[in-house]
Amino acid sequence: MKITILGNNSALPAYGRYPSCQIVSLYGVDVMLDCGEGAQVQMQRYGVKWRNLEYIFISHLHGDHYFGLPGLINSMNLLGRIAPLHVFGPAALESIIRQILGVADTTLGFPFHFHPLPEEATLLVDTPAFSVACFPVEHRIACHGFVVTLKTSGRKLLPEACRKYDIPPAFYERLKQGDDYESPGGLPVKNEWVTTDGPPPRRYAYCADTLFTKSFLQHITGVDMLYHEATYLDADAEKAALRYHSTAKQAALLADMAGVKQLLLGHFSSKYKELSPFREEAAMVFPNVQIAEEGISYEI
Repeated sequence: MKITILGNNSALPAYGRYPSCQIVSLYGVDVMLDCGEGAQVQMQRYGVKWRNLEYIFISHLHGDHYFGLPGLINSMNLLGRIAPLHVFGPAALESIIRQILGVADTTLGFPFHFHPLPEEATLLVDTPAFSVACFPVEHRIACHGFVVTLKTSGRKLLPEACRKYDIPPAFYERLKQGDDYESPGGLPVKNEWVTTDGPPPRRYAYCADTLFTKSFLQHITGVDMLYHEATYLDADAEKAALRYHSTAKQAALLADMAGVKQLLLGHFSSKYKELSPFREEAAMVFPNVQIAEEGISYEI
């Protein structure tokens, strides 16, 4: 699982920073989380191929999280996309997109599927390789976070043990799923004799725009990496609360409470030119923290 940051700023682009947009890469499939202005420019700049993009998730209808979507859809159409595109977002977003396409008399050359987000926490996508779930956060308008899970490939085979018991390669996939093997002579071969525990699933949580709250703690507990907005530094905590945003320190407090492995900070206010103070402030509470830097990919 790889997270590539295309935009790390809040409402106003500033100091070369673009609004919110991320790509999560999973076994050759790309998932986009939010699509702020200039997303397609950033994709070109950092070598993100739109052909791999199959799913787009929009957290809420503040412009810095979706104004880049109409342009991206139109560009993919002009470039000859034929693969289906699935967009998940607030219900009102569908009519916005349809109206933009309609007034321009644009007919998409690829299947466009819109899926309205429910109010509650729900599993949205479930494939053999990965899943995406949503959960509500607390912002000025309805807003969701997302959890992307890269599934395990099953149990790990022990090749020498498999050969010892003459298990045919055609049965290996069933061994990965935990099945025992019975030899042609009727000898049972226990799964634990020829396999060991496989890698655990990897989980990435994206918390979008939110007030500092424990309300969604259950959905992010124990994730491998947590992205949490840090619009302000703690000196502006009162302003953050009034605007339903969080500070770097508050993001770190939540990461600590959730027992996550890594914290990634983003959605910085345009009032700050330098971003290093965000990491310094958060690290006093939660040491394993990084700044979401545009163009950088973070491996999980």
